[in-house]
Amino acid sequence: MREIRADYDDQSIVVYQAYSPVIADPAVAAQRFVAPFKMERMTWIKPSFLWMMYRCGYAQKEGQERVLAVRITREGFDWAVRNAVESSVKGKPAVRVQWDPERGLRHEALPYRSIQIGLTREAVEKYVHEWTIGITDVTDLARAVHAAVRAGDDDAARALLPNERPYGTSTAQNA
Repeated sequence: MREIRADYDDQSIVVYQAYSPVIADPAVAAQRFVAPFKMERMTWIKPSFLWMMYRCGYAQKEGQERVLAVRITREGFDWAVRNAVESSVKGKPAVRVQWDPERGLRHEALPYRSIQIGLTREAVEKYVHEWTIGITDVTDLARAVHAAVRAGDDDAARALLPNERPYGTSTAQNA
């Protein structure tokens, strides 16, 4: 089953990315991605906090030591989902999508698939210049969740997690 779960409100949705401090620090300071962020590279956004933790190893992987919560417009997110093609499709679409098994606290695969959205070309331009509302460094949160998991206190770890719930978009199941 494919399902988008996210922290969102009426106007915005949170997506996560992990970067080195060289990219993260200027982005947080400017509240949008600025150099040395490279506009010409594909950038992957993930609305699932735990999938991001799986990907970045709770902010411990080299080059992914900082986890950013990027609040973007729902209009932008929905545009990306509507315009996405599966990552296996040949060509150069502006938006690619992958559905991977969602992850639990210990990176175990869960029985549903979570979305990752790869942005290139005009989609990156829109993401950086139109959709981004704000950027928050949530590295300390990632490390606190990881510490609770390592201590065997799953309840404490779960209590720290962002409030993610199913996100309704008419195109989510089709992407």
